[in-house]
This record gives sequence, structure tokens and C-alpha cells, in this order.
Amino acid sequence: MRYIPNTEEVCREMLSTIGVDSVGDLFSDIPRELLLQEPLNIPGPLSEMDLYEHLKGLAGQNTDADEATYFLGAGAYFHWIPSVVSHLAGRSEFYTAYTPYQPEVSQGTLQAIFEFQTYVALLTDMEVANASMYDGASALAEAVLMAMRIKTDRKEILIASTVHPEYREVVKTYLLAQDVRIREIPFTGDFQTDWKTAEEEISKRTCCLVVQNPNFFGVAEDPKALGRIFDRLHDAGGLAIATVVEPISLGILLPPGRYGADIVVGEGQSLGNPVSFGGPFLGIFATRKGFVRKMPGRLVGETTDSRGERGYVLTLATREQHIRREKATSNICTNQSLNALRASIYLSVLGKKGLREVARINMRNADYTRERIAEIPGYTTQRVPIFNEFVVRCKKPVPEIHEALLAEGIVGGLDLARFSQELENHMLVCVTETNRLKDIDRMCRILRAVG
Repeated sequence: MRYIPNTEEVCREMLSTIGVDSVGDLFSDIPRELLLQEPLNIPGPLSEMDLYEHLKGLAGQNTDADEATYFLGAGAYFHWIPSVVSHLAGRSEFYTAYTPYQPEVSQGTLQAIFEFQTYVALLTDMEVANASMYDGASALAEAVLMAMRIKTDRKEILIASTVHPEYREVVKTYLLAQDVRIREIPFTGDFQTDWKTAEEEISKRTCCLVVQNPNFFGVAEDPKALGRIFDRLHDAGGLAIATVVEPISLGILLPPGRYGADIVVGEGQSLGNPVSFGGPFLGIFATRKGFVRKMPGRLVGETTDSRGERGYVLTLATREQHIRREKATSNICTNQSLNALRASIYLSVLGKKGLREVARINMRNADYTRERIAEIPGYTTQRVPIFNEFVVRCKKPVPEIHEALLAEGIVGGLDLARFSQELENHMLVCVTETNRLKDIDRMCRILRAVG
């Protein structure tokens, strides 16, 4: 955006034209207590070198994942990213990736999206995947809206309380103005979804059931239970939505398509995208072929041109940028193309065997950590199937434990008390392939010392 300087006289003329006395009048709707009452405390003009040092000092006040040992996950995971991912994604033809308004002239961009769709379909065992969404939470909300477009006569949404709490909040926000009722399925004492209650709640009113696997507490849900509940749901005429917040898990766990999911959504950050202050993330969205016209976003297809040569085309774009707003499936008008490209490169570099090996290391390290923590007096864990996260019940308040860990350069697990009072003194610990055994043992020594 260009900066256009204006003289005081021009500014006065513009304010006069729109009928206000000052620029401040344009912000009169903002409560006065929220407005800064004094000038910003910004140092005066600096040379480029001094400005660089100033910004470096500000950045140095943060501790990033490369400087600390990291046991925090809960939706944003610290994985090792092969250097080839940044090298290829940083090439100039990709780095400003944006589908042009005549997309077929950018065959490389379309092929990259097509490859991403193919990887997502393979990972989830679904028939169709779109070009990506903003993030996992908005993808889930769009999935629920899609289910409502398919089951127009049903007004009840069932969502497991083992779905990430922030994802559930985004869904509720999306549905604020919709004529539907949301019912939450509780979880059991060992942090698994209460399938018995879920089965009882399913009825002819149910539009869809939303589950997450591995669930928010890190538990790998029983695929047989998932298959059974989805069969029950289909018999009642509802749709099954599966959420995958940690897609590395699909290297070793059964994909949602195998246990009957109709729509699979999730977060793709783990696939070659670094953790970075909440984003940008990458939404995954896949479904069955029969529902493709109800799917949000856009879809790239492969075809042949008049000379019989392979080419790629924007096959489906049921969004308001291309068609009438009332006919659009979503008001999301773009996708996370560069992040999707990183995911595609990451998956192509690892391959099936590599992804499975990374998943296996995650599972092995998490299991080792859980066993070591369970041996420490004052800490309790559950013996349930997990992938790379698990809940630890602590004797002391979690913030007190965090303080001791941070003093030694360790970022501890998520304090679950922020989501529920009943989870006070519980933390969600995440362990990936980046956590070496010596770091895990060091964390356990500090936990033992804290008590």
C-alpha cells in the first residue's frame, strides 16, 4: 500500500468534507479507557544500524523453540523441518504464491496445489481434498456448516468435549446466528470420549457428530469405537466429522476414512511449517466425492490440453469471489498456498516410510516420558493409548512447576486449568522427535526436585 503524505490544510479539508473536527472523532466509538492517553513511547529517529540493534534487542526478550527445550503442544507442534523444505518453498516462483485471476497461466502454482490435495487425500483416506483452509479451527467450523448444507432439516450438532477447546469456541462463534443447538459429549476419567453417552445422544435430529483423534488430551481413541459410533450415526442419517490436529499421527494411526468419517479436517502446521506466535497455520479439508459440491474453498484438477499434454485447472471454486454470494459455500476467499506447498515438500521428502518413522519416534518418546514422570512421587498419568501428548496430574499448581522448568530453559506442558476448574493441577505434556532422551531425563529431574 502506498503512503500518501498530506498537508495539514488538506487534512482539514478532508475532515470538513466528512463532517468531523478531528481524526480522533473517527474513533469516538472506542471506549475512552481503551485509548492511549499519551504519545507512544517510541525512541526518536534512528539510523538503520541503530534501528536494527533496537529491534534485535526486542526480539531477544523472547525465547523461541530453538533456544529452549519444548514440551508444549496442544495444537502447535515443534517438529524438525528438513532444510530442503525452506530452500524449495523460498524459491521466487513460489514465495509470493497467489493464484492469479487467470489461474491456468500459473501451471506450477496449480500443480503444487494439486499435489497438496493428493497428499491430504492419501493421509486421510478420503476421495477429495481442497486447496487448504486458513487453519484447523476455521476448517472445522466450515465442516459443520457444510454438514448443515447437506442435512438441511437437522438442527442438532454433537461435538465431543475432547475436541480442542479453542476449536469448539470457533465452531460456536460461526454458529451464533444459525438456528441450531450444540450438544457436547463428555469425556471419561481417563480422558477418552464417552462413547456410551455419544451413542445415546444420536437421534434423527442429529446433523453431525464431531470428534478429534488423537483427542485434545493426547489419547488415541479406539478405532473400533469410532467405527461403531459412526455406523450408529449413519444409521440415524447423520454425518461424521473427524478432526486431526496433529497430522504426523496419521503416519501410524488409522486414517479417519477407514473408520467411516464423511468429512476430515485438521491443522497442517506440523507438516513442514514452524511454530510462530499463532500462525500462519494451514487448514486441511477432505471429504467424500458425493459431497464435493458442498465443500468450501477451491479444488484444482488434472486434465490434458488440446495437444494431449498434462495440465492443471481450477476445477471447482464455489466461493463468493467467483459466484453469487448466496450460492457460495463459504466466504473464505483464499487458501494458505505457501504453507500448503511446505506441507507437500515435507511429505514428499519424508515419503511413507519417513512419515511412519517420525510418527513412531514421537510415540516412543512420549511413552518413555510418561513412564519416567509416573515414577516421580506427586505426579500421576493415565495408562491409555497416546500418540505424542498425555495428561499429567500434579501435586502442586502448574504455574509453580512452570517457573522451575523455565529457570532451566524448559517450556513445560499446557496448564489445563485455563479450560476448566476440574482440570486444575493438570498439564498436557507434548513430546516429539525433537525431544532427546537427555532433555526428557533433565525435565524429570526438575519435576522430582519441585515435588
